[in-house]
Amino acid sequence: MTRDLVLALSGGVGGAKLALGLSHAVAPENLLIVANTGDDFEHLGLSISPDIDTLTYALAGLDNQTLGWGRRDETWSFMETLATIGGPTWFRLGDRDLALHVQRTSRLRAGEALSAITADITRKLGIAPRILPMSDDPVRTRVLSDEGWLDFQDYFVARQCKPVLRGLAFAGAERAAAHPEFLAALASPRLRAVVVCPSNPFISVEPILALPGVRAALAACTAPVVAVSPIIGGKAVKGPTAKMMAELGIAPGAAAVARRYGDLLDGYVIDLRDAAEATGLAQRTTLAQTLMSTLDDKVALARVALDLADTITKDR
Repeated sequence: MTRDLVLALSGGVGGAKLALGLSHAVAPENLLIVANTGDDFEHLGLSISPDIDTLTYALAGLDNQTLGWGRRDETWSFMETLATIGGPTWFRLGDRDLALHVQRTSRLRAGEALSAITADITRKLGIAPRILPMSDDPVRTRVLSDEGWLDFQDYFVARQCKPVLRGLAFAGAERAAAHPEFLAALASPRLRAVVVCPSNPFISVEPILALPGVRAALAACTAPVVAVSPIIGGKAVKGPTAKMMAELGIAPGAAAVARRYGDLLDGYVIDLRDAAEATGLAQRTTLAQTLMSTLDDKVALARVALDLADTITKDR
């Protein structure tokens, strides 16, 4: 059987960039993207799925590259009116973006599964790869900070990651079921590679790994598991990864991320600037330009990750 299926594990912005690259590096119908839903929350009565939406907009060519989140060509009448009447404006919802949240919320309340809604919306937006929530069951990331426990979006958006991080918890993960299509892909003889996108390992990837059975399925899968470092020169391209590492007592760096993932990884892609960190890593490591500024950058990095996976034979 031909090994043509690529499974990507992704959070938001950084993950979406590589996911877009992967969609050009392989036949789009052979790409399955499993999205973190630990960031999901309810706001203004609406069900918000930030990482799913970032992936959706990126793969549909609708992402706002200026802001780094939300839709391009956005307007803000809703938020302006909300501010005028004294509503909460800390989490900004654009007018175009709002339609997606209203539709999702309505369908969830009618009893549809998040995965089915996501599949329908992405299909209608012309997206060929499958974007799959990690679970149809609720999992919510919570942050233990020097101010106590905080809901993730309170920490991340409202407080802009300013509280000092002490720990993380993924509420509901122990009761949630990984989506059956996710587990089936990990067991599939068609699986060519698992690519862990350059998303924040703590808040984007580890909620996925916290689902019962996922770590075991990754360890048992016959395809190589390859990650792309989210750190370049000791700093995150975007987001709080380096800050979080430092506050958890982990020196920010590409090698530290590899050690965090441990023996789940067979291969690791790090930036050319971090070549010295490749020494001593347990995973097979390759160097590349990992900063993705253009579509060509995204596709090139996706091919590097897949080429690395193709050099690795797992003895199962």
